[in-house]
Amino acid sequence: MADEFKTNSLMDPIGRLMGLRYKSHPWHGINIGNDAPEIVTSFIEVVPTDTIKYEIDKETGYLKIDRPQKYSNVVPALYGFIPQTYCGDRIGKFCADKVQRKEIKGDGDPLDICVLTEKEVPHGDIIAHARPIGGFRMIDGNQADDKIIAVLKGDIVYGDMKDIEDLPELVINRLKHYFLTYKDMPGLAADCEITHIYNAEEAKEIIKLSAQDYESRFDSLRHTLSNY
Repeated sequence: MADEFKTNSLMDPIGRLMGLRYKSHPWHGINIGNDAPEIVTSFIEVVPTDTIKYEIDKETGYLKIDRPQKYSNVVPALYGFIPQTYCGDRIGKFCADKVQRKEIKGDGDPLDICVLTEKEVPHGDIIAHARPIGGFRMIDGNQADDKIIAVLKGDIVYGDMKDIEDLPELVINRLKHYFLTYKDMPGLAADCEITHIYNAEEAKEIIKLSAQDYESRFDSLRHTLSNY
């Protein structure tokens, strides 16, 4: 599977040369990782010290302010997405099959990832290499909104963990609480649920499907870059 990611990557020699002159778009211009899905590149948008929710601006590739956090909950891990992934038809069908609901579809965003580390990282807008160990099957309305849980490669505390069952239950509960409350707004009812906690094997399958969804959705972009 690693060879497949190498073949499908947008980061061909021309793309790398363009990156020397222009800032690479974090979603499209950064490699998912030659060893994916065992080790994936993660673009970190938000860190635990942030009291403002940032997210990537899809058009420009710069971080933008999504919203100030209304309450005291902060993300308990590095939070961002896996480049060159897309939650489309395959992700939607996979989730629908698991929860036995026909109406589920992908949310149209790159695949979200939380990266656990014992170090305090002061800001986002950075790249981290992480090992997926599991995830949450989260559904927002009728959209699949999976959250991959990973550990920072080489981390002293978390780095050797291979599966989500290696995590203390408290850490899992903190992550669950954040994702079930971070969209709460005064006067509005959130429509999010976590139906399953899945293991590393399933997390890697979801990463593969999201990479395939990305290739299907942005195949024309790949051909455009190859013609430069």
